[in-house]
Amino acid sequence: MTFEIQLRYTTPLTPVKDVDEVLREFLTLVGYLPEGEGSDRSIAYRLVRDCLLRNPERPWYPEELSGVLKTSKPTVYRHINKLKAMDLLEEVPEVKESGKGRKGYRIRYGNLARAWDFVEANAQNALKRYRETVDHLQGLVEVARRPGATSPGDRKEGGRVPAPPLAHP
Repeated sequence: MTFEIQLRYTTPLTPVKDVDEVLREFLTLVGYLPEGEGSDRSIAYRLVRDCLLRNPERPWYPEELSGVLKTSKPTVYRHINKLKAMDLLEEVPEVKESGKGRKGYRIRYGNLARAWDFVEANAQNALKRYRETVDHLQGLVEVARRPGATSPGDRKEGGRVPAPPLAHP
């Protein structure tokens, strides 16, 4: 699964004292809740607030969440997958005596602040890779703009211009 989070430059919500207001805004900022859908009654919001944050060390199983949230398992999985894509959740396997198992989900490390450390590391890695691509692209653009550069159709090596070595900051 790919790492996916929305980044926005915003003022920290530290002056706000209402946990529901901070949680709704935060979940919207990172792209988990759609704009304007941060209702206390929404399934996505209740999954995080009433289940995952209220008891963060406990693994929650999709069939349990379906019952608690009074919704279908596919809906539960849709929201779980969004949180997993942010790397906020971890899978906790349960093996029964029959040998069959099922997957439970909880906030990574059972702690939102520690889970967020993991998200930040992934975001930094993603930004670093974007930087490498931008530097490479800039090098390609600079080569193509040099006097005497051939048109893209005339280039050898599969139509690619070899990029000059780039200095990294």
